[in-house]
Amino acid sequence: MRRSILVLIAIMILAIALVGCGNNNDNNQSNGGSDKGEVLKVGLEAGYPPFNWTQMDDSNGAVPINGTLEYAGGYDVEIAKRIAEGLGRELVIEKIEWDGLLPAIESGIIDVIIAGMSPTADRAEVIDFTDRYYKSDLVMVVRKGGGYEDAKSIHDFSGAKITAQQSTFHYTVIDQIDGVIKETAMSDFPAMRVALESGIIDGYVSERPEGISASAANENFVMVVFEDGFEASDEDTAVAVGVAKGSELTEEINKVLAEISEDERQEIMDQAIINQPAGQ
Repeated sequence: MRRSILVLIAIMILAIALVGCGNNNDNNQSNGGSDKGEVLKVGLEAGYPPFNWTQMDDSNGAVPINGTLEYAGGYDVEIAKRIAEGLGRELVIEKIEWDGLLPAIESGIIDVIIAGMSPTADRAEVIDFTDRYYKSDLVMVVRKGGGYEDAKSIHDFSGAKITAQQSTFHYTVIDQIDGVIKETAMSDFPAMRVALESGIIDGYVSERPEGISASAANENFVMVVFEDGFEASDEDTAVAVGVAKGSELTEEINKVLAEISEDERQEIMDQAIINQPAGQ
């Protein structure tokens, strides 16, 4: 009798365990499908103000950076928020170094790149791009009071030590300056600002929003806007969202971007320049 009761109890425990496992499997499958449909993982370097930067709180609409105690803010983040909302997904920001962004798309670590990236022909061989969400002109950032502050032409920088960020078309256009001393490309904009401040370089190539940002953050910097500037294609000066080859996200994101007017885009950029943390 006692043995029968023990067997019955064992059967009941086993049944409960099996039901629990079944529920866990169902939940895992459900969560897996939910994550895929509801999360938009956006990659950016969080070091290219005013397009994107890193800060320590959620002020001015900054978004948590996944896996850290930091937050990301800037123009790209605001565009990412609008895209995620338009797609009905939860925004997740992944902080990735510039050279790691394309591999992150290819490996599926992120869904999209929203990082001030231009849709150049070389990149388009690896990933797809949406319609542009910003367009800017090339400028040079130099030290205020130095010999290049009043430059009007790129050729006024003959003999100057000039650099730009690695793996960008900014670095390639330096070759258009006759007699320039083309310094080694640098990993990011904070590094270039330090090099400029210390006199290691005479200037670096950038886009107008970053030039405004740099001169606003450091009173020793000034942005040179050229009358006779660099030759660049529309795809080089445009900024677009990077997506995986053949992804349906391209068309879906284009629909969202079409709802953001040019005036609103400029307002977002103007506010990003104001909101950037001191020193960035």
